[in-house]
Formats: sequence, C-alpha cells, structure tokens
Amino acid sequence: MSQITKLREVLNKAGDGSYKLSVNDFIIKASALSLKQVPEVNAAWQGDIIRQYNNADISIAVATPTGSLTPIVTGVEGRGLSDISNTVKDMAARARNGKLAPHEYQGGSFSISNLGMYGVKHFTAIINPPMACNLAIGATTQKVVPDATKEKGLAVRNVMEVSLSSDHRVVDGAVAATWLKAFKGFMENPLKMLL
Repeated sequence: MSQITKLREVLNKAGDGSYKLSVNDFIIKASALSLKQVPEVNAAWQGDIIRQYNNADISIAVATPTGSLTPIVTGVEGRGLSDISNTVKDMAARARNGKLAPHEYQGGSFSISNLGMYGVKHFTAIINPPMACNLAIGATTQKVVPDATKEKGLAVRNVMEVSLSSDHRVVDGAVAATWLKAFKGFMENPLKMLL
C-alpha cells in the first residue's frame, strides 16, 4: 500500500483540484485490469450457463439512509483514475440522495465491498447474484514483514487484507487465486495501472 499512497499523493498534487483520488479508486482500477487478465472472473451464472462479460462494469457498495446500494461504474478498464474517482463520487452522492436511475445500480459484472474506512481489517463479502464474485476490502494496517534489505531483516509496511468470495459454479479456487495474484500485482506496483 505504500506505493499507492505515494502515487496517490503525487497525482492529487498534480490534479490542481480537478479530482481527488482515493485508495478505493486504485482498487477499482486494479480490479478491472485484473478482470481483463483473468476474464473467467468477469462472469455470471445465468440459469444453466455461464455468461462472460467483455467490459468490467464494477458495482461499488454504498451505504445509504435506506440501506446499501451498489452503483455501477461501467467500462472501468478503459477509464483513467481521475474519471473513476469523479464518477464514483457522483454516483455515491446520488445513491445517498435516492437519485440513481435503476440502470445505474442493476447489473454489473463484479462487486467491491470496502469496509476499511470503518476500521474493519478483514471480512467476507456476500456475492450479489447473478455476479460470480465480490471483493472484500479491509483497512490498511501496519505490519512487521521480512525484508532482506534491512539491517535486522524486518520492516514495517502498510498492508491491506482482501478476500474474494466467488460462486464456484463460475469461478473455482484456482481461477480466483489467479485473479487475486493479478490484483496483488497491480496494487503493489500501481504504475502499471497508468500504462
């Protein structure tokens, strides 16, 4: 998470107030790019068949006064971070005010539930049918980790725990693990998201 924190700070300074990137924006983008690398995860169970999607249309859980809604950011794989950020902020505000049209929260190909802002370190998200997966995001915390470059062989790093719930009719454990590896790669080297 240290690399994302640094890149986020640099990009926000360069934005001159036209956007303010959050960690969640990087999570959304990394998820979409991982869906392109592992397209089997960008799918849904529909009756007797598996439907695979071309676009990464990502549902983001938003708490509202009447319960949780999941606005959909469409075509995330082709959007820049500032566009994702501004879209998410707009949709979240409209969701809280009851101003979303049904097509803006029905559908989607992949869900993200982030409870990190509440201090929750780890949880398992419930899948939103017919989607096959829901990514649960926990809070960023500091942990001591092995580091051969340090004198004592240890370093303190900011880490974030995630879990991927998947419908095993569509995404089995090996495919889910492959997707998580791709996601981890983008999160640990966020410059790859800008290419």
